Amino acid sequence: MLKPNEICDAAVEAGCSKVALKTYQQAVLGILAGAFIAIGGVVSAVVSHGITNAGVAKFVGGAVFPVGLMLVVICGAELFTGNCLMVVPLAGKEITFKPMIKNWIVVYIFNFIGSVLIAFLVFESGTFGMSSGKLGGTVIKVASTKASLSFGTAFYSGIMCNFLVCLAVWGAFAAKDMISKIAVIWFPIMTVVTCGFEHCVANMYFLTAGIFAKSNPSFVAASGVPQDKIISASGIVHNLIPVTLGNIVGGVVFVGLAYFVVYKYKSSKPNEAVYK
Repeated sequence: MLKPNEICDAAVEAGCSKVALKTYQQAVLGILAGAFIAIGGVVSAVVSHGITNAGVAKFVGGAVFPVGLMLVVICGAELFTGNCLMVVPLAGKEITFKPMIKNWIVVYIFNFIGSVLIAFLVFESGTFGMSSGKLGGTVIKVASTKASLSFGTAFYSGIMCNFLVCLAVWGAFAAKDMISKIAVIWFPIMTVVTCGFEHCVANMYFLTAGIFAKSNPSFVAASGVPQDKIISASGIVHNLIPVTLGNIVGGVVFVGLAYFVVYKYKSSKPNEAVYK
């Protein structure tokens, strides 16, 4: 495996490769990443929706959700939250601000498209009808809960989420074989889902899946959510703005810049002797 300082070098190389991608490549890889993360959301709801114990349900859902990031890292895709680590080559002046922001915007938009595509396909496939519509009800309940979060709660939860997601990506740089990458990704992402932290790309799926599901009256009835609290289109914006901002802070500040300062920043002060 790579040493911690070597991981920083790998992050710089990865960030430089990302800005070199053409727009259409960023778009296609963005759709794939949104779809991969959405698939993690689908399977986590399927395996956990019938479990009554909240802690167990969250852990079981968290145990399978990491498949999304595993696919992103191993198969190759552009995920907005992971791309927050592009701040490392930016801080080192290996890339400039404009192409980084362009990558973020393109990838974010197409992550959304990929997420919505999976939400639509899963809804049309009839999967939400599982357990006599209980799964569809759970989808609505989850989406409605996320849409009702206060700005502060969503923001700070977003920080915690991408702190862990970017650590998973950072750790995956260290691994030189597939099994090691899977192992280092699984624990942080399991923690994210089990603790209920907010991930903007995952929420692109959860929120739009709730919009699709609420078109079925039996799913609405199974959700137990009052009519005035059910997810709406405005709820998507209400959630994604603070969560996205929190995700940026969590990935950029708490991981990318933190490791840049440790391993790449060159102080103008002369080194002092450690031992005297």
